[in-house]
Amino acid sequence: MITITKLPETGWQDLVPMRSQFAYDEVNRTVADILADVKENGDEALRRYNLKFDHADTPELEVSQEEMEEAYERIDPELARVLKEARDNIRAFHQHQVRQDFLIHDKEGAVMGQIINPIEKVGIYVPGGTAAYPSTVLMNAVPAKIAGVKELVLVSPPSHNGTISDPILAAAYVAGVDRVFKVGGAQAIAALTYGTESIPNVYKIVGPGNIFVAMAKRMVYGQVAIDMIAGPSEVLVVADDKADPKWVAADLLSQAEHDKLACAVLVTTSQKVAEETLKELYEQVEKLPRRDIAKASLENYGKILVTDSLKQAVEVANEIAPEHLELSVEKPFDLLPDVKNAGSVFLGSYATEPLGDYLAGPNHTLPTSGTAKFSSPLSVDDFIKKTQITYYTEDAIKGVAKDIALFARAEGLDAHARAAEMRLDKKRSLED
Repeated sequence: MITITKLPETGWQDLVPMRSQFAYDEVNRTVADILADVKENGDEALRRYNLKFDHADTPELEVSQEEMEEAYERIDPELARVLKEARDNIRAFHQHQVRQDFLIHDKEGAVMGQIINPIEKVGIYVPGGTAAYPSTVLMNAVPAKIAGVKELVLVSPPSHNGTISDPILAAAYVAGVDRVFKVGGAQAIAALTYGTESIPNVYKIVGPGNIFVAMAKRMVYGQVAIDMIAGPSEVLVVADDKADPKWVAADLLSQAEHDKLACAVLVTTSQKVAEETLKELYEQVEKLPRRDIAKASLENYGKILVTDSLKQAVEVANEIAPEHLELSVEKPFDLLPDVKNAGSVFLGSYATEPLGDYLAGPNHTLPTSGTAKFSSPLSVDDFIKKTQITYYTEDAIKGVAKDIALFARAEGLDAHARAAEMRLDKKRSLED
């Protein structure tokens, strides 16, 4: 199911599991056809795909605010309490990310600055199918509302009876989502991009999905903005000889059960911890309702790596750049300065990765497939846009016009130069 590999001190890079972004030609052809169909046929195409893919008859695509509230009233009161607690934690964390406008007056006669505006219309994709994810609703909707998004539209696949699950609708209700529609897959991405009779087009699409959703987001990027191309879930646990193999195995399985393509990796300095964790994986996986998915994930993408030192273990983690990184070691804060590439870091044995998935507050929409080397978790920044401003007085522009013209002509752009030079002599510019 999963193997143990002892890494050499050097030259280990080729031995670590690496992920790559999706590249599936057949999927791309299917997605391209769906995008074109929805662009041409609107709601009719969406209803047709709901029947074809989700076996759901959906004469009405939109879920009303009253239906959202009724779903909230139907769920377990304890779940309702936890949804609100998670929302409040997410809001408290993300409030610290809010940016402010600024103005600079450090040159006489010149004012420069930046103003912040929310993206006005945003779509959130929330997966359905084998599992419902109300946590995804909260993690995407709460930062958007903090940023000031005025129209927040959620799409999610309907179940066979033509409805969206109560937990998803309840989460949308407590998070302040404005509109909800019963449509999933690449067709939902098309609807948010182009708009249909029922569904408004948006300026940005966020949220994870399956391979068809991911490829659709990639194809429409440029017509709309997207958050990222989210791949299958990943966790990498760095463990020392004090780590509890039962806990380590449980944390690895918490990601393996997501998807057959999920990746769970242990990097440890202890051969004993490696062997006992392997034993625990075999035992614990059999107790899971989603054991077939978890087994496939471990067999195809699971790995246990043994290193000579924690320093090397962190180097391995930086090379893999996992979505989730657990530092299950005695002194996790000592290792933190060396962590360069990870979506979200969990410090110490008690900070299990599901804490981040549901309740702590930091976002769980994270870069995958090694993209943590250059990208970041979803944040309030994803729902704003920055506009620069510049003001110069007559005296201020006269002081720099010749420099602008010199620079412009060095680039072969004479019209740029003339535009600056005209500010030197208003009378001459009128005569020209």
